[in-house]
Amino acid sequence: MAPAAVRYQGTMRSLLRAALGAVAFATLAVAAGCGGGVSVAPVQPPSDPGSGLGTISSPVGPILATSNGFTLYDFVPDTATHSACVTDTCVAEWPPLVVTSVPTVGGELQQSLVTTLRRPDGQLQVVYAGHPLYRWAGDVKAGMITGQAVVNQGGAWYVISPSGQQIITRFSVIH
Repeated sequence: MAPAAVRYQGTMRSLLRAALGAVAFATLAVAAGCGGGVSVAPVQPPSDPGSGLGTISSPVGPILATSNGFTLYDFVPDTATHSACVTDTCVAEWPPLVVTSVPTVGGELQQSLVTTLRRPDGQLQVVYAGHPLYRWAGDVKAGMITGQAVVNQGGAWYVISPSGQQIITRFSVIH
């Protein structure tokens, strides 16, 4: 019998593959339903998430989340003024946190660390301490953390601490 860590890692890979498979299937199903040849409309990031930014608990301490409790991630190739996640595939897997104005923050977050950048589609993406923020499609419920330290779409994805530091420790939380 495999050690618990190996079984857990295999389970995480299976869950991740299932989540990515579901996203791919849904995209193909929508495209096939459009009639004629396969034509996929550009993927739009989700609308304003609500009242602002907050934190959730994790095995390494508090991390950034939406006001609804969904984990937020940073993409290493990004800069404070440029998002490198702009392809339809990247945006579908890692939806940018977009807003209509600079959001307010709660808890131990600092309002002075919140800015926005203008994405190529014209939408405003939330930036915290120089890190453009994204959700992960695999986090299907509030409090889940399954995109931490994932290498995908040409770079690594990490959660952010309230002080604005990338946390590179590998861990997952599944509810």
